[in-house]
Amino acid sequence: MIWDEAAGDGAPGVTTGTPLSPSIVSDIRAGRRVGREAAIEMMRSRDLLTLGDLASGRRLQMLPDPQVTFIVDRNVNYTNVCVSGCRFCAFYRSPGAPDAYLLSTEEILEKARETVALGGTGLMLQGGLHPELPIEWFETLFRELKQRFPQLDLHSLSPPEIVYVARLSGLSVAETLSRLGRAGLDSLPGGGAEILVDAVRRELAPGKATTAEWLEVMREAHRQGMKTTATMMFGSIESVEDRVEHLQQVRALQDETGGFRAFIPWTFQQANTALAGRVAPATAVEYLVTLAVSRLYLDNVPSIQASWVTQGIKIGQVALHFGANDLGSTMIEENVVAAAGVTFEAGIKELVHAIRRAGFIPVQRRSDYSPVRTF
Repeated sequence: MIWDEAAGDGAPGVTTGTPLSPSIVSDIRAGRRVGREAAIEMMRSRDLLTLGDLASGRRLQMLPDPQVTFIVDRNVNYTNVCVSGCRFCAFYRSPGAPDAYLLSTEEILEKARETVALGGTGLMLQGGLHPELPIEWFETLFRELKQRFPQLDLHSLSPPEIVYVARLSGLSVAETLSRLGRAGLDSLPGGGAEILVDAVRRELAPGKATTAEWLEVMREAHRQGMKTTATMMFGSIESVEDRVEHLQQVRALQDETGGFRAFIPWTFQQANTALAGRVAPATAVEYLVTLAVSRLYLDNVPSIQASWVTQGIKIGQVALHFGANDLGSTMIEENVVAAAGVTFEAGIKELVHAIRRAGFIPVQRRSDYSPVRTF
């Protein structure tokens, strides 16, 4: 399928109605690694059927079983207080704001109890850069969670949070990760990546970790044996070239360490943010193209996750034919995307049905991608 100008795609630098070069198609089918210029051309193309076919083929080469995984877990935002001031975020509040909050340990433990009761296997604890939470606060919380709920994986704290906690506590990133690991932290989510190009980061999130700092947290986590994921938030102010540079940064680090379990691209949700109305929203077509290119470029990352939370379950199903092999979480709780006005919902029953209807076998997994049960 070739999309034309009527599709209304507002991606920066996108050329619509452009079929893929035969040389790119043949190189991918021959198993050759995708280069930067080829990736840029694919990002600009709207030859959807070819991109979907290539990405699905690569997915089946890497993961031959016709399974699609998902996890039952909870995203606990322990605070909305943040000093970063990201222009793309609708969730954060400045210290002292009337609706700023910090959950108590008991409130977080109650959320963990509810998660276990609902069949959940993990907690993703993420918040803002809170100026009054040194490492001891997290160590105490993680130890308490692991003592009471040892069956829950703690897949928690993004690289910017790690950088900030280290700085606030007068520690190195290595010391911070080591101490948090001993307290019970199992793995790191890939949040806070946005676009791994500093010129973009300075515009979007001037108070957040730099590209080098984000990568170093991940490198150190992998060095210590802690697996992680990586994300990309696209559709704000970045160019197509910036997106490809982001993919290159992830691929290069994965070549070095092998520590990324999955990659999750998702679209910027602009409602209630400082950028609302200032950028053209990414379309579903743009999302599927970016997802497919992610699968093709990241030939060393096993899992590519479809973001049904931002796209809806129908596009999530289509994404399974554009290189994705995972539908992410049932999202027992989610606040950050919801703050930007997006409130898609799906439980176990809905995800299982969606996966089956898309032609795959549903498998519930843990944070380390080990299977829990097959449906």
